[in-house]
Amino acid sequence: MAVRTAFAMTATILVGQMLKIDEPVYAIIAVALVTDLTPKDTQRLGLGRIAGTIIGSIVGASLCMVLPSNPFSIGLGVLVAMFLVALTRIPAGARVAGLVCGVIILTHDAEPWTYAFDRAIETTLGIVTAVLVSHMPKLLRDEPKGSGEHGAP
Repeated sequence: MAVRTAFAMTATILVGQMLKIDEPVYAIIAVALVTDLTPKDTQRLGLGRIAGTIIGSIVGASLCMVLPSNPFSIGLGVLVAMFLVALTRIPAGARVAGLVCGVIILTHDAEPWTYAFDRAIETTLGIVTAVLVSHMPKLLRDEPKGSGEHGAP
């Protein structure tokens, strides 16, 4: 998993630079969140995580319009975003929705919809890159024998 994650983060940053993305940190955070223990899981859950990104962005920008940025607003936004994702029966997107929503409420500026759109694009870039890397040859997917992907020595 380490090789795959490192490769996905590197590719995400390179693509982000080519696209002139301002804050690629959100893209690599998304890579870390969505790179699952197996490539199959990463692929299977990818679309749900993109849906979670969109929901989190909408909730975050919407709440920025009516609430100040404080810990209670952030907590409320994360809860609402995750709840809405649960209602859509796309549980894979819940963590990403909460993260994106929380970041938007925490750091929004005078243009919350523009900020939300930018964070959604960056997060989606990280998710898409992680899914694409999960399709890479077995060399990038396997850890050395004996190390296991479940954290066992």
